[in-house]
This record gives sequence, C-alpha cells and structure tokens, in this order.
Amino acid sequence: MPNLHNDITDITGISVGHAQHDTALTGCTVILCPKGAVAGVDQRGGAPGTRETDLLRPMHLVNKVHAVLLSGGSAFGLDASAGVMKYLEEKKSGFNTGVARVPIVPAAVIFDLAIGDPKVRPDAAMGYQACIQASTQRLAQGNVGAGCGASVGKLFGMAGATKTGIGSATVDAGGGILISALVVVNAFGDVVDPTSGNILAGTRKVPAAYRGEQIYADTLSSMKTSAGKAVMHFASQSNTVIGVVATNARMNKEDINKVAQMAQDGLARVIRPAHTMLDGDTIFSLSYGNLKANVNLIGACAAEAFMEAILVGVRTATPAGGLPACSLNSNNIR
Repeated sequence: MPNLHNDITDITGISVGHAQHDTALTGCTVILCPKGAVAGVDQRGGAPGTRETDLLRPMHLVNKVHAVLLSGGSAFGLDASAGVMKYLEEKKSGFNTGVARVPIVPAAVIFDLAIGDPKVRPDAAMGYQACIQASTQRLAQGNVGAGCGASVGKLFGMAGATKTGIGSATVDAGGGILISALVVVNAFGDVVDPTSGNILAGTRKVPAAYRGEQIYADTLSSMKTSAGKAVMHFASQSNTVIGVVATNARMNKEDINKVAQMAQDGLARVIRPAHTMLDGDTIFSLSYGNLKANVNLIGACAAEAFMEAILVGVRTATPAGGLPACSLNSNNIR
C-alpha cells in the first residue's frame, strides 16, 4: 500500500501529538480520534496507572472514545487528560449527554520520576499542547512525548538501566486493512531480538566499561541469583509498557477488546520477563474504520505490530539522563 508512514498515523482519521519537557525528561502523547473510535483495553502486570478503563469493557454504556493519552509522570501524569478533554470540548467532540458533550479520554502512565526532574510532570497544559501538535504526518519517535523518560532494565536500579523511548509500526493485513501500534517502552525487564534472542536493551552490568563482551546482565537470569533475589523486592518500580493498537477494520466492542488482549502477545515476545508485579502493562485498542475483517486476523497482526513498535522504541532512543541507549549491535551501547 503506497504512502504508508509505518506508524499509527497510517490509520486514516487518527492524528498524534507529542509534548515534553526535554530537561526534566518527561512528556505525554495523545492519539486523537475525534469522530469516536470503538475501543477496548487489556491491562496486565501489578502496577498500573490508568484512567477511564472500566468503560472500555463489554457491558458498559459508552462504546467510543475520542482520544487516548499516554503519559509520563506516574499517577501525576493523569492530570494531562484534563487538557485533552478541554481541547476536544472546544472542538465539540465528545459523548452527547444532552446538556454537554463529554470527551471520553482513557489514559495510562509510566513511572519516569527516577530520571530527570521528578518535580516536573505532565499536566493539563502539556496535554492541551500535545493536542495542538497533533498531526497525521510521519510520527517523531524515540525520546519524544511519553517516551521522553522511558527506560528498561531496572533490576539493580536506575544506575544499570538503558534508555528507550516511544515507537510505532504498521502491519498490512491485505485488502486495505491496516493494524498499527504505538508503544512507550518502559519495562522492568529486557528487550530481546525476537530472531536471535540477544538482548537489545536492558539491565546493564555496572560499571559498563566493557570491550567486545556482552554488557547486559540478563534480568531473568539475574533474578535467579542470590543477588537478584535480594534486591527484587526493592527493585526500582519505575516501569510499565503502555501503548495503543489501532485498525481501520470495523470491530464491535467485544472484538476490539479481544484485539487488545492478543496484542499483549507481541509484548511478551520481546520483553523478558513480561507482566511482572513491577510492571503495569496496559494496551488500548481502537477500531476507526469500516473495512470488514476477521477478529482473529486483526488480533494476530496487532501482536506483530506491537512487537515491532517496541523494537522501534528501543532503536530510535538516544542517551539521556545519564543512561546510554542501545545500538543496533546488541553487544554494545552508546
């Protein structure tokens, strides 16, 4: 299919905006679907920070959302949702209650307070600014928006973490059907290459002054050691992978929730370990189109898109906050 960006703006009608504080290393990203998208959610892991997730599940009144917010700042960052709601209300977008249109804006946050300035967090003004910046053009990725303060590999604390960011990818399912994902990569564990199994980013050996040898400690293997067991209960809780999968296929609420569930498989393919009690992994799903498609195909492609978006979020990140970022050579960092 021509003119694809290979990011979530490939879904016609969706626009995405970033806003961030580059010095404080925090920010937010908004996915706008002002005409309303049928939406679902799947949340795993033990430490979520979310807003408006109950209404996304079947047997609830509201079927459509008007935006999804991904934010840094831990629970403080949920404040940015108010700015998104303000913007959408001004555009007369929202659920019609008869007396007012109420924009439906689910949100999820990552904990990024341990990098940059913990006193600076996304707020309503930043959420509004992200909406102003929203575009259907090719999406900036890496250390932008909600990915500004993202990192992975924190078993031994932030000193041994690796900088990551936000990434996006699109899968073409044929017949004009597209499935895209946008992911903030902020896991407790490591990100691994799905082909080789090599660690691309994760918990580093400290100090990391190595030449020609693997500089990653391997979180899962380290958790089995006496040292890993000793620190696990005190390990940094600055984790959680959050993201959105969107399709131009027509899905009902039950189907689109299944798509979110299946997309979690993409996370588990490249993050090791996944869905721990120190993560709050949350995936939103959006149906914003009218093409007929089988939910099994959409869900399978959603997992593939989510996996690819995670890898992009790792590979487009740059060093920040004293943390190195990965290189395409998994045995080295920069």
